[in-house]
Amino acid sequence: MFTGIIEGVGRIAAREAVGGDARLTIEVGSLAFDAVALGESIAVNGTCLTVVEFDADSFQADASTETLALTTLGRLAVGAPVNLERAMRPTDRLGGHMVSGHVDGVGAVAAITDDGRAQRWRFTAPADLMRYIARKGSICVDGVSLTVNEVDASGFAVALVPHTVSHTAFAATHVGDAVNLEIDLVARYVERLLGHADANGATS
Repeated sequence: MFTGIIEGVGRIAAREAVGGDARLTIEVGSLAFDAVALGESIAVNGTCLTVVEFDADSFQADASTETLALTTLGRLAVGAPVNLERAMRPTDRLGGHMVSGHVDGVGAVAAITDDGRAQRWRFTAPADLMRYIARKGSICVDGVSLTVNEVDASGFAVALVPHTVSHTAFAATHVGDAVNLEIDLVARYVERLLGHADANGATS
């Protein structure tokens, strides 16, 4: 489990094809990497990956064919910057929102405009995800916990303060780039519960 508060920006250092899957080597960059352990979970652009090897400056993780197909990890070039967050501990502050690291779909940056010292970013999203995105609700974009400011049928907009832009891979993200999206966990479970109730003939 993660919070969507990015702890460091690293980069894709290498990609190796292994039996149809891929093994990624990720340089940790500005991520604090003390006391790392084999089997630890690290969110890479919002995708939960398991550490299978590591040294002082990097770690390796396997990405399945499903992960490669359903996230941006399959299309990121070697050298691309990535947002990194280690799994939260029970004693951590929950500064963002509850993030599972399970990407629901891939969207894209539609526009970036200045808004005072901040920037307003607009994203497109798959149609089947839009029903989960609500104004003033939370969404995770490339691993970053953000608040939705606007939403319509085709996408949503958020405001990024200067700190967020400069301390995440958004500093190297451009209009047209693909992004990983994870909807709010609460919205997912509410729909599941309501669907189960309807299937059993309950009324609301």
